[in-house]
Amino acid sequence: MIDKATRIVNCVVLKREAPGLDRLPYPGDLGARIWRQVSKEGWQSWVAHQTMLINENRLVAVDPKARKFLVEEMEKFLFGAGAEKPPGYVTPLNE
Repeated sequence: MIDKATRIVNCVVLKREAPGLDRLPYPGDLGARIWRQVSKEGWQSWVAHQTMLINENRLVAVDPKARKFLVEEMEKFLFGAGAEKPPGYVTPLNE
């Protein structure tokens, strides 16, 4: 059951209405756009995809090039045609 105080968004990831995020997940205009258009569930999908990208590409999250790559992938995943998995990626059996 959804609490009356829960904010509902038309999630661009899920393509349906769902509970929205409680706070901005990222700074600036991009964070505000995510807060307005991405649900909690949609954001969690991105977080899982981001974790896979970091692990598969052996990224160091504090590296400016890695940060730039992750922001670009986040925008594609959330608002674009979707993000691709790294070449040679094999989906684990539990997914």
